[in-house]
Amino acid sequence: VPGRSAVARRIRGEVALAARSRSPVLICGPTGTGKEYAASELHRRSGRTGPLVRLNVAAVPGDLFESEIFGHVRGAFTSANAARQGRLREADGGTLVLDEIGSLAEPMQAKLLRVLEDGRVRPVGGSVDHPVDVRFVSSTNADLEALVGAGRFRRDLAARLRGHQIELERLAAR
Repeated sequence: VPGRSAVARRIRGEVALAARSRSPVLICGPTGTGKEYAASELHRRSGRTGPLVRLNVAAVPGDLFESEIFGHVRGAFTSANAARQGRLREADGGTLVLDEIGSLAEPMQAKLLRVLEDGRVRPVGGSVDHPVDVRFVSSTNADLEALVGAGRFRRDLAARLRGHQIELERLAAR
C-alpha cells in the first residue's frame, strides 16, 4: 500500500508477513481503500509461480457461480456447449482473489469450504475431482462477523478464510 504514514507502513508489514504464509488471507476495508492493490501485492510477494486470478463474487449471478468457479463439463447444462475449467483450476499454482466474499450465496459457501479443506474441485456435471494448489485471498467491505451473527455467512468458512486478516483503514487515516 503506497504512502509513508504509520498506517501505510503497518499495512505493508502485514502484507509482507501474510505473503510468506500459505494460509488464506481476508482483506477488509471500505470501498476504495486498496483491497485490490493489497491482493496483488500478496500474490507478487508470495513467490507463487501460477497466475493471479480474480473473481468479483457480487458480479456473478448465483446460478452461474458454481460453473464460474468450479468449471463444467460439456453438456452439464443446456448452454454448456464446451467444457470450461473454472477459476479455481485457472489459478492452480497461483492465487485466487474472491472480491466481495460477503455476498457469496449460502449454498455456495459450503462448496467453497470443501475446496479450502481438501484442495480438490469437481466441475459441474463431472465425475472426477481435480487437485488444485491455490492460495485464497478474499476481500470484503462488509462486516463478516455481523453476517455470521445474522446467519447469512458460515462461521466455519469465515474462520477458514481468516488465516490472516488485514484491515485497511479509510484513505484519510493514511
